[in-house]
Amino acid sequence: MGAKRAYRNRTDSEVAVLDALIERPEGGMTVLELRTRADVGIDELETALGNLKDANLITVEKNGDRTVILPDESVIPDRETEEPSIIDRVRDRLPF
Repeated sequence: MGAKRAYRNRTDSEVAVLDALIERPEGGMTVLELRTRADVGIDELETALGNLKDANLITVEKNGDRTVILPDESVIPDRETEEPSIIDRVRDRLPF
């Protein structure tokens, strides 16, 4: 599952970050977890996180001694109303 179609027109690194965060919307991810899941360089990740934060598409929370990044509810697709696109279906079938 990826971000809603309305948010897929952002940069590749921003979409990769949103897609990774949507995999764990409740628990969030640390920057290191995001870096491995989104498969983007640290500079790209920093820029993407800044842009997504400015657009209010992510939130950053302190969870004990961990800082986690969570997707905004508006980014998470509703499985009942949003049909996957052809590209999403192809991506799900191919072993990436």
